[in-house]
Amino acid sequence: MKDYMEQRALDIAQYIIESGATVRTAAQVFKISKSTVHKDVSERLEKINKAIWEQTKSVLDKNKSERHIRGGNATKKKYSH
Repeated sequence: MKDYMEQRALDIAQYIIESGATVRTAAQVFKISKSTVHKDVSERLEKINKAIWEQTKSVLDKNKSERHIRGGNATKKKYSH
């Protein structure tokens, strides 16, 4: 694996852990695709640093369990005047 890929995975993971960000938000901040963020934090990071991977996974699992609530709030906001 290239050094810049490892560093990017670690940077993304740190950002997600500190801010509780979603994959979509991290992709926007780092100006890369959601699929790249997902691959970095789910596959590459596990091989680089297992402890950071577990922390990141717990944040992403929490975000996944709450996504239906965020979606409902976004729809409510869209249609309320």
